[in-house]
Amino acid sequence: MPTYDYECDACSHKFEHFQGINDPLLKKCPECKKQKLRRLIGAGGAVMFKGTGFYQTDYRSEGYKQKAAADKPSDTSASSSSSSSESKPAAKPKAEKKSD
Repeated sequence: MPTYDYECDACSHKFEHFQGINDPLLKKCPECKKQKLRRLIGAGGAVMFKGTGFYQTDYRSEGYKQKAAADKPSDTSASSSSSSSESKPAAKPKAEKKSD
């Protein structure tokens, strides 16, 4: 559910209110109790990441991503070393049948 911004035209009180998209608009100001409240246009429907449970490492900066890419070995050296160690498995010698 999104958080919406409201402002009272009578007393200029501003606040945020957490409500569903289909909920009716608030009309009465909680401060002055007048019917002069209006919802402000803004990012009311946007997702807001507030509180615990979100870690800095979840969303890395572009600088971090660039440094991490520079620290990785290049693909050509990694593929050549891995291709030599990942050669085809040795074929098992076939059992010879003895004809008597």
